[in-house]
Amino acid sequence: MDEKKRKRVNMLTLAFGIAFMPPIWAVLSPYLGVSTGAVALICAGLYVANGNKRKDALKIAVGFLCGDLWAVLAVWIMETLPFHPNVELYGTLFVLGGLAVLIGESLPKWIFVPSWLCGWAIGLTIMGPLPVAELGSLPIQIGVAMIAGVVYVGIGVDALQKWLVRKILPESR
Repeated sequence: MDEKKRKRVNMLTLAFGIAFMPPIWAVLSPYLGVSTGAVALICAGLYVANGNKRKDALKIAVGFLCGDLWAVLAVWIMETLPFHPNVELYGTLFVLGGLAVLIGESLPKWIFVPSWLCGWAIGLTIMGPLPVAELGSLPIQIGVAMIAGVVYVGIGVDALQKWLVRKILPESR
């Protein structure tokens, strides 16, 4: 098998998978009550950057959910503290960032620290400007989008691509 042809087939099948599956999520997520659908693409990106390792999918998803929870906690802490907003921000990020690494690295079978930190950043970006009383279902919507990113977009596109490659290049089985 020509290596150039294999690379081309891999590129084209990946392009098809990305063109086909994420838009379905983008269209359907609002009907599922998820206004933060784009979060799935960010989370899928981290899953892919980790090498599409299905064995890591659960701990990546758990890390994202920890980050989502951490964002709510950070918003609540900063809202509660009586200091200058910059002091609150620094102190909250310092303590929670350090704790996330300590906890996550102590439980590496269950938590992928990069996804915890990424999930926390995603959550803070979306929820940070809001008071806790206005968060509503946002943390749940973000969590659902995170799981969809790992499972549907990450694992799903990878599985579709591998299936297509096997159909197009039967000798790559």
